Amino acid sequence: MKDPKRYLITAALPYANGLKHIGHLAGAYLPADIYVRYLKAQQRDVVFVCGSDEHGTAIPIQATKEGTTAQAIIDKYHPIIEENFRELGIAFDIYHRTSAPIHHQTAQEFFTALNEKGDLETKETEQYYDEEAKTFLADRYIKGTCPNCGYENAYGDQCERCGKSLSPDELINPVSTLSGKPPVKKLTRHWYLPLNRHEDFLREWILKDHAEDWRANVLGQCKSWIDGGLQPRAVTRDLDWGIKVPLPDAEGKVLYVWFDAPIGYISATKQWALDHGKDWTPYWQDKDTKLVHFIGKDNIVFHCIIFPVMLKLHGNILPDNVPSNEFMNLEGDKMSTSRNWKLEMQDYINDFIHKENGGSQMADVLRYYLTQIAPETKDSEFMWKGFQDANNSELVSIFGNFVNRTFVLMHKLCKGKVTPYHTAVADELDAQTIVEIKQTKEKVEQLLEAYRFREALFEVINLARIGNQYMQKKEPWILAKKLEAQPEVQQLIDNCLHICLQLTANLAILINPFLPFTAKKMLHMMKVVEKMLNWENAGSMKLLSVGYPLRPPELLFRKIEDDEINAQIEKLKSASATKEAPAVNTKQMTPEQSATGNQKSAIVFDDFAKIDLRVGTIVSAEKVEKADKLLKLQVDLGFETRTIVSGIALHFKPEEIVGKQVTVVTNLAPRKMRGIESNGMILMAEDNGKLHFINPEDKINSGSTVS
Repeated sequence: MKDPKRYLITAALPYANGLKHIGHLAGAYLPADIYVRYLKAQQRDVVFVCGSDEHGTAIPIQATKEGTTAQAIIDKYHPIIEENFRELGIAFDIYHRTSAPIHHQTAQEFFTALNEKGDLETKETEQYYDEEAKTFLADRYIKGTCPNCGYENAYGDQCERCGKSLSPDELINPVSTLSGKPPVKKLTRHWYLPLNRHEDFLREWILKDHAEDWRANVLGQCKSWIDGGLQPRAVTRDLDWGIKVPLPDAEGKVLYVWFDAPIGYISATKQWALDHGKDWTPYWQDKDTKLVHFIGKDNIVFHCIIFPVMLKLHGNILPDNVPSNEFMNLEGDKMSTSRNWKLEMQDYINDFIHKENGGSQMADVLRYYLTQIAPETKDSEFMWKGFQDANNSELVSIFGNFVNRTFVLMHKLCKGKVTPYHTAVADELDAQTIVEIKQTKEKVEQLLEAYRFREALFEVINLARIGNQYMQKKEPWILAKKLEAQPEVQQLIDNCLHICLQLTANLAILINPFLPFTAKKMLHMMKVVEKMLNWENAGSMKLLSVGYPLRPPELLFRKIEDDEINAQIEKLKSASATKEAPAVNTKQMTPEQSATGNQKSAIVFDDFAKIDLRVGTIVSAEKVEKADKLLKLQVDLGFETRTIVSGIALHFKPEEIVGKQVTVVTNLAPRKMRGIESNGMILMAEDNGKLHFINPEDKINSGSTVS
């Protein structure tokens, strides 16, 4: 679209049924915040909305666990989640809640408008009913034996033992979790959104209009849903917690949470407008508004298929983009609340922000690492050692080091004032560094506009790296020793520190969307106001006036010690050990399943389908320094060449394996080994202590899939 008049940015509404972990933060909220901060630095009209999703069965289920009411649960967790976001620098314009009266009214009006136009349909179906509790049962209120693995306490929507998605009808011996009695089938009437009527629109709008600008994972999932044939989806359910269906013949029915939750973006915008004396309607009805939804991949179908149909029928604008991230794992395993394998935002805040003076800088360290490993195209991995390395090797040693050296030398050699720039003694290195500053602004801008936040952050850090290299080549501390004999070298010192100071000011602007607390601290050191962070100032070499006195340096980041990291790893393992994994009921398993010998436990096809196996060709191989077992490989995958570190150096000489075809796990989360980021894993077979490549019999194209 042409340059929009305004932007409405949304981040997926988190369930207010418990604390949220850093996977949630990395998936939707941090990238949205980075984008919004960039837009606001551009002086664009932008509203950033979010809020707690407070309906659905997850809330009363949590209330049952905690022995309280659903209302008490949302009143407990809503303010905690809101405060967690604030302390980690997520700056919503409004963080609303779906229990608010304005949301109930907005959702009911939305339902009524669609129903009165004939865009909804009704039908009767049989659903499970608890005769003792006198209520229809949502999927999570039904337990039974999993037909896949035999686990006796599987829920009606998913087995927590094997992970398979289920329906209540698939459970063996289902019982109600409310009464413990077997439920019966009973007729009930509900309202449905007939998605099947809108397949042609969705195919045109998603797969044609947005084929070039939406992420591949979003397009792929949407195509799969559409090609599989869309079905009518219930927008109401029998439940006593939620927004009442506004019809006289709908007693005991509420709006399905998937229907009411995204309408929460609209009601939040309404509340923001009321709070600020604005008109909310242009943000949802004017085609000159750019609507962008930031979500995790488990929300793609709701935000790309279902909600757009609702918006189109209701006369609202459609999303321009839906940047969806994949999942983030933790220390080699999927984050899981039930298994206590998680790092909650609150835990990080307690351990790294509240425990030290000026701890907001540690919020930026988390923001930095999560952006660096953001799961933009594939699942990624949070590793505590990686977190430490990102801080110590990059934030401390590159970014912080450059800023600190610049300020220290300015105070030591130039009386703490911004030095002049003498064009008469400027050289090619000076000119090239100035060009790099201007080009970095352009690169970062292009990448942020394309929602490529990892690459954008890399460019900012790379500018600090360029600054360090420039200073190292100029060596102003060496020049200072010649001043008494050669006073003219003062001009060379001036030029070096002038460029370094202007580069520092540029770094503050460019890093602000990513590390806002750091940018603010840099402003304090430079004695300038926040207006300097306006994006139009980036690339300028006149941000700091000649002769202007600056404050003494303050360390931007501190080193993270090994004992802190080891304590976090031990804490994670100890917490997980207190949660027993569900036991497998071998009575329901086949002899083949139970007699596995030394094999690993059985998985379902869905687990295997998550692995992306491709044929690759090794194009180069070299030994990794100080690592007897490791080879650094460059592997051609057809669509790109990857660096993969493999522990095969004791079995193969580097020159022997160049040109060999191998099978590669391509969607394994990146992992640093000896300071090298490895992006994949080579499959090997071991026979009597000897390793063999798993490769095709005949040479085939690199990138071919293995299935």
